[in-house]
Amino acid sequence: MQPISPTDSIFLLGESREHPMHVGGLQLFEPPEGSGPEFLRELADALLAQTDVQPLFRRHPAFFGGVTNVVWSSDKEVELDYHLRRSALPAPGRVRELLELVSRLHGTLLDRHRPLWEAHLIEGLTDGRFAVYTKFHHSLIDGVSAMKLMQRVLSTDPADTQVRAPWSLPPRRRDGTESTPASLLQTLGQVAGSVAGVAPSTLTLARSALLEQQLTLPFRAPKTMLNVRIGGARRVAAQSWALERIKRVKAAAGVTVNDVVLAMCAGALRAYLADQDALPRTPLVAMVPVNLRTEKDADGGGGNLVGAILCNLATDIDDPARRLETIAASMRDNKKVYSELPRLQQLALSAVLVGGVALSLVPGFVRTAPPPFNIVISNVPGARGPLYWRGARLDGNYPLSIPLDGLALNITLTNNADNLDFGLVGSRSDVPHLQRLLGDLETALKDLERAVGS
Repeated sequence: MQPISPTDSIFLLGESREHPMHVGGLQLFEPPEGSGPEFLRELADALLAQTDVQPLFRRHPAFFGGVTNVVWSSDKEVELDYHLRRSALPAPGRVRELLELVSRLHGTLLDRHRPLWEAHLIEGLTDGRFAVYTKFHHSLIDGVSAMKLMQRVLSTDPADTQVRAPWSLPPRRRDGTESTPASLLQTLGQVAGSVAGVAPSTLTLARSALLEQQLTLPFRAPKTMLNVRIGGARRVAAQSWALERIKRVKAAAGVTVNDVVLAMCAGALRAYLADQDALPRTPLVAMVPVNLRTEKDADGGGGNLVGAILCNLATDIDDPARRLETIAASMRDNKKVYSELPRLQQLALSAVLVGGVALSLVPGFVRTAPPPFNIVISNVPGARGPLYWRGARLDGNYPLSIPLDGLALNITLTNNADNLDFGLVGSRSDVPHLQRLLGDLETALKDLERAVGS
């Protein structure tokens, strides 16, 4: 049995029917020219033939001395035909029906008695494309690792007909060495060291937060309609934007691509909340995950190595250009504080910044207390060029993450060749008309283009 790290066990302990703790992804593929209706069946058969299942895809939590969520159990036999499933859309087979199916799939819990992942091959789209929806429990893998793993499944060569399954790919280290699991004592020692490691930097952090105001602190966000207790049903929305449009705004304003993305989201949230007569006077605050993995860390090895930055979204500012400037300054100041810390201290600081989410378990806390932040907006690195799977071109790659009590909406995106692909996940009963946010994102980008003259 392998110990579950404290970070990973949080996702297991925090899961309930109202709070499924898995991350997912929706991929849209254009079949290769000349392929027939049997293409997807043949692809499924080829995947099921990949029976060399790696340890990551055998794991589920086990009891250890009467306590669960402490160690992983590893199944010797994995029923691949349980984890890999085929579905067909009802008529008329539009993207609308696809998103409705994925909404239901994303709201259901994974079976704790089996390895914590599923993959769904979905056919029946009237335009001839097919879709793949996958989900992994967040205790098993984080979004960055999942994205890297899926990229290894695909190919840059449209003529490559080899079928690679994510569960059959061994972890890869850039230095060529094998990844060795940490013992339970090593894991506990690392956590204790990260907490103790913050102590020497306490004065520096306090100065940055309180005097220089470079560090955005939790519980300064306004209460909004998005910061409520949620149900377990989900609704998803997805859309792609040309990366070149975002890059033109970036160049004209002298900011980063991620700053422009955050400004798009801020403008969309401002319009959406205003339409609901629910826009607060003070600015919304976003939690922005940051990847803490280095080149020496294993690709596809599992676990979570993600930090957190809190960003002022400037939703109280009407002018899009000024809003973008404020967002860029907020991200720049917070990143400066992070850059002065070693990685273990970055993890410890991140735990402090996002730890308030755990207080949502306290009865009445979400209803009465200010939220630690209003929304999670995550930009996961993706592919820079076209990708193919047995000759089928990847048209869209939409990451789907986790709403929580007090955080009813999540926005995650990734770059996919010449596009940025956005995946929105909301609590079905608490975020009405989620699809309208896609139109608000387009309007926000047009406003930015006009404001900076791109």
